[in-house]
Amino acid sequence: MNPLPQALCTPLRRLLAGLLCLAALQATAQADSGAATPPSIEAQARALSRANAAVVGVRATAVEGARSARTLGMRRSGSGVVIGDDGLVLTIGYLILEAEQVELLQEGARVVPARVVAYDVATGFGLVQALAPLKLPSAALGRAETIADGEPLMIASGGDDGDVSIAQLVSRRAFSGNWEYHIDGALFTAPPRIDHSGAGLFNGRGELVGIGSLVVADARGGGTARNPGNMFVPIDLLTPILAELRERGSSRASQRAWLGVNCVEIEGDVRIVRVNEDSPADVAGLTVGDRILRIDDTPVASLEALWKALWRGSAEREVTVEIRRGAGQQTLKLQSVDRMKTLRRAQGI
Repeated sequence: MNPLPQALCTPLRRLLAGLLCLAALQATAQADSGAATPPSIEAQARALSRANAAVVGVRATAVEGARSARTLGMRRSGSGVVIGDDGLVLTIGYLILEAEQVELLQEGARVVPARVVAYDVATGFGLVQALAPLKLPSAALGRAETIADGEPLMIASGGDDGDVSIAQLVSRRAFSGNWEYHIDGALFTAPPRIDHSGAGLFNGRGELVGIGSLVVADARGGGTARNPGNMFVPIDLLTPILAELRERGSSRASQRAWLGVNCVEIEGDVRIVRVNEDSPADVAGLTVGDRILRIDDTPVASLEALWKALWRGSAEREVTVEIRRGAGQQTLKLQSVDRMKTLRRAQGI
């Protein structure tokens, strides 16, 4: 066996060694499956090295008066992945939500200013454009749908504290967030990384297959033993809307109703745990602890059911919400708003 290329940095060499061990175990277990021959060690090393080089740090400062600052803070930091030769960087949207200033951090303490290109409510992706040449390779986009359970993957974060590690896909399923968010086919990996925000998830060929979003208590799901990990937004959601994001700043699917509530689902009950100040929910009198029973005549027994029923109609309309508060039931009328219209933007954006 040939040695690993000497040009690889020590952390990446250690990662690749572990990744190849996992890949060898997986290949042995699937020897009779007829799968294609895996790439050589040298080819895999080059691909992963290029992928790691495409990851940058992302630092953003929110515009004055940003509502998102209450939960995300005025200053956010994480990672992004270069996906275009013109300096286009893909990251997780909440890092650049209502951002006034964005900077990209490269190794060697180089800081490059950037501008926000897109923030997409529907997927959670964010796009920024470097305002000076990054001189970095762009990552190849893969297909998350082709990842096998247990397949060895690489997680890479950027900036001065950037790091790489091995992870495995432990489940793939729909994910409903408590903040009026839902996607299909979310990728759940283990072990967890705390520097997950905007981190790149790469397969063994160095192709980008996901962008880091969350730490989760149970990555496996299904009520099994607790298995902490991360949730990644699959790159498959980006490909169909990339041109649209570059042109419009968001996908058409992001123009949808917003109430301004955070909810949790507990054994078939959906309860409000937070109401955004001056939101439609706040104006209508919804409060923490209310249990949502129905929305627009649709029974609600899960977050997925709640959000999909809300988004079924136009973005700005009257929404009927039936709740249980204490021992009694109430029906409230809310005037939903287009979420994109509630966001503050830096002057000129």
